[in-house]
Amino acid sequence: MGGELLSLGSPIVMGILNATPDSFYQHHEGAEAIRMRTRQMLAEGASIQDVGACSTRPDSIPVSEEEEARRLREALVIVRQEAPEAIVSVDTFRSQIAKMCVEEFGAQIVNDISGGELDSEMFKTVAELGVPYVLTHNGPLPKSISKEGEESYSREEELEVVSQLMREMGSKVERLHELGVCDIIIDPGFGFGKTLKQNYIIMQNLEVLHELQLPLLVGVSHKSMIYKLLGTTPEEALNGSTVFHTVALQKGAHILRVHEVREAMECIKVTHALIRSEE
Repeated sequence: MGGELLSLGSPIVMGILNATPDSFYQHHEGAEAIRMRTRQMLAEGASIQDVGACSTRPDSIPVSEEEEARRLREALVIVRQEAPEAIVSVDTFRSQIAKMCVEEFGAQIVNDISGGELDSEMFKTVAELGVPYVLTHNGPLPKSISKEGEESYSREEELEVVSQLMREMGSKVERLHELGVCDIIIDPGFGFGKTLKQNYIIMQNLEVLHELQLPLLVGVSHKSMIYKLLGTTPEEALNGSTVFHTVALQKGAHILRVHEVREAMECIKVTHALIRSEE
């Protein structure tokens, strides 16, 4: 990444920097807020800084490409001043935004929540840029609804949810390889185009994704799959996020994409002490 190797022998943390006024949880507007967030993530141990400037929360309307570029330029100038050696991921579904961030600011990773669905040029652009790509699953999966209107899956139906996700991800991995993209990170896309129950089915079967033989990123921090189940708010979802991070680590996740870096680092340390004690 940017000419250096990033070891995934042990799990690492990707810290979130939302340079937006309207993210569903935490945002960092203005130079001072961005500067402080960058310093905080570095101090707490984030291996990757994931910088985004276009909210993708449910029901949001994406800002224009021009506005996204303006926000990212403002943020990345500061990130590079504060952390010139940091590994930076750009969170965008637009190929030209990805190109700008890589060429102007040396961003080392493109994190596309749409899995290439919102910009037909994204896969080709990433191949030309020669940077790692986070391939996110974003789309509908098989539904099963009981007579009472609640989600109710048999074991066979649960497996079909996971199998369809695997087929769709595997097909895109093949396309990316054909274009020459070598470094792909898989993100099952918790919260993107999925029902509450489907999110839990995927987490329960997360280890199946290792069949793709690629690094696995999990992003569940403060998402609705947690706070809706608990009947709370995004601000109250840290404890639930940590529970999910623990399960994801036990199932072999390589990267945790999080808002609270320190807590995630502690989760990694404790969970892996438990795993080693069983060996």
